[in-house]
Amino acid sequence: MRTMLLATMVIGLMASQARAQGKAKPASTATQPPASSAAQPQTDDEKTLYSFGYNYGKSLTLLGMSPSELELFKRGLTEGNTGAPPAVDVDRYGAPRAMQALTQGRQDKANEAFLQRAAQEKGAVKLPSGVVYKEVKAGTGPSPKSTDTVGVNYRGTLISGDEFDSSYKHGQIAEFPLNGVIPCWTEGIQKMKVGGQARLVCPAKTAYGDRPPPSSKIIPNSVLVFDVELVSLPGDTSKH
Repeated sequence: MRTMLLATMVIGLMASQARAQGKAKPASTATQPPASSAAQPQTDDEKTLYSFGYNYGKSLTLLGMSPSELELFKRGLTEGNTGAPPAVDVDRYGAPRAMQALTQGRQDKANEAFLQRAAQEKGAVKLPSGVVYKEVKAGTGPSPKSTDTVGVNYRGTLISGDEFDSSYKHGQIAEFPLNGVIPCWTEGIQKMKVGGQARLVCPAKTAYGDRPPPSSKIIPNSVLVFDVELVSLPGDTSKH
């Protein structure tokens, strides 16, 4: 039970975190592991085991481990599986608190690096709250007030590029009062005009902080990226 709990926690915490270099860049050939010479999986069991290992490995890659760190992880996996004596105190260093500290530290560094790069992009503006606003397409209509209801199309992604929500997938424009959403949206969308498109890069404190929506791909303290199209201004909520 404890092993499964730790595995689940690692996957949940790591899978949505950014690489230390932000949105994926091809790794150099010097750090790419060589292709496996093992036989291709044939049976359903072999394919399932391979898939589990592949997905688990992919989630760990998102943590930004160095080659030497990856080798240590592989060593621990092998020795734990074969029953060899552990090289360290696993009750101490494998405890949830230690793992959370590691993943949180890596996440904080990845978040900061991503925000800095986003702010340095051509056309990007860093707003007082730390939100990075970048106009993609200028609109020609009015700009909303914080009390307006807005109609938008949007796509939300983690800094790893994984999508966690999209109005396009829901098949309809999303409408909501602008003063009833995350601060990043309240601040950023007021800079837009109807018909315009923009990208909002939201620091965790302007998004969901340590309380992301239940059952979402968003882990606590995530920087979020939203590509937003302001479609309409259905009304002013202050008049209702």
